[in-house]
Amino acid sequence: MKGNREIVYDCTSSSFDGITAMMSPEDSWVSNNFKPGVYAVSVAGHFLQGIMWELKSTGVAYKSRDTTIKI
Repeated sequence: MKGNREIVYDCTSSSFDGITAMMSPEDSWVSNNFKPGVYAVSVAGHFLQGIMWELKSTGVAYKSRDTTIKI
């Protein structure tokens, strides 16, 4: 993603609820899966198929936080 604005835009949402932050992982017992940063608690939307393939092919474990209602 570094240096590629289009991918950053594709992976960013303005539709989210709640935030949580990890500032000092070395001082936290819950930081096993997080790097320092700010994270959304839930998000409305999903990644494009190509981005999902890229995550999987690089070994990134992704868990959807999509809270949209599917009918």
